[in-house]
Amino acid sequence: MASPTEITPTQLARLIGTPLAPVLIDVRIDEDFDADPHLIPGAIRYRFEDMDRCAEDLRGRSAIVYCQKGLKISQGAAALLRVHGIAAETLEGGHVAWRDAGLPMVAAAKLPKPQAKGYSLWVTRHRPKIDRIACPWLIRRFVDPNAQFLFVSPSQVLNVADRFAATPFDVENVFWSHRGDTCTFDTMITEFGIGHEALDRLATIVRGADTDRHELAPESAGLLAASLGLSRMYRDDLEQMEAGFLLYDAFYRWARDATGETHDWPGAGGAA
Repeated sequence: MASPTEITPTQLARLIGTPLAPVLIDVRIDEDFDADPHLIPGAIRYRFEDMDRCAEDLRGRSAIVYCQKGLKISQGAAALLRVHGIAAETLEGGHVAWRDAGLPMVAAAKLPKPQAKGYSLWVTRHRPKIDRIACPWLIRRFVDPNAQFLFVSPSQVLNVADRFAATPFDVENVFWSHRGDTCTFDTMITEFGIGHEALDRLATIVRGADTDRHELAPESAGLLAASLGLSRMYRDDLEQMEAGFLLYDAFYRWARDATGETHDWPGAGGAA
């Protein structure tokens, strides 16, 4: 019988990328991590001996803990988190089960060096429209749920990146940017290794909207219109970014679960 505090890889895969996804805690020992330096999308590494500190960081949030095989280390770490009042589950089969199921994994070597408090820091041009909202959404949902974003004048992006040890994106002549006819969103999906059917479908929509090629997907024109509307609604870039996340949450769930659904009016059984 499955443990009541255990979740399967398939169940977890349905949660990742959604705003209600739990915090993923990778407690593999260094030897196991070094043998396979990949993370489940959005996972944060903690030493299993540091669960007291982890519990402080998780106040008010739920967590799923995984080790190499989902046995003593993750189960003990999750139990300690529950002692501290954190709703914590373990991943059935651990890292090995997720990997063997062929589910997306983030290459740890591609992650930017974190700030002192553990989060990644990114910087780009102010007044975002499409790519500069889509990329933060992707990072928060699939790479680093604690990532922070700086929006500054275009002429100062690289200077701020240098002075504040931030990672620049969606500007010319940096690693995280457009490549050929693809956009920065595509680059991040490829480099982090997190591509799957729903994200790839969303990437096509983003690319069409961001590069003015609406023939790539009929939804691209709608994304552009909504993005421009948001840019007129918000003066503060961070407020606009947070509002935009809801837009990408909706597009992602459509891309994952609802592409075959249509709508008409009046509905079946409606009044004549």
